[in-house]
Amino acid sequence: MGDNRIYYPQTPLIQTPQTNKSPVIKPSTSASNSGISFNEILEKQLNGEVKFSQHALQRLQSRNIKLDQAAMDKLNGAVDKAAQKGAKESLILMNNLALVVSVKNRTVITAMDESNMKDSVFTNIDSAVIV
Repeated sequence: MGDNRIYYPQTPLIQTPQTNKSPVIKPSTSASNSGISFNEILEKQLNGEVKFSQHALQRLQSRNIKLDQAAMDKLNGAVDKAAQKGAKESLILMNNLALVVSVKNRTVITAMDESNMKDSVFTNIDSAVIV
């Protein structure tokens, strides 16, 4: 018995040269000249200062709440602790203030003082840090 398969002639694949090559992006020389490594830049971005949303800034201003450098250091430390525990949205209680913070984005979402905390319900948080 013979081979019953049908063979079709195949043409070899020919690769055409590409003329539209994408431009090569070179890294910025300012970072490499300054001696800052990628890991240092990444660490600075990940552990940067806490930011405030526009809503939180309005709440702080309307309630006449001012945070000094010591309070900001406490807030940054509290956000770091929440991040270490895997928190996403955290309620931070400090100095008679309640701050709801997006830990992932390191952003204060809203803020309220002691007088506005009475009879309040905090939703959409998965952790609380008391400083």
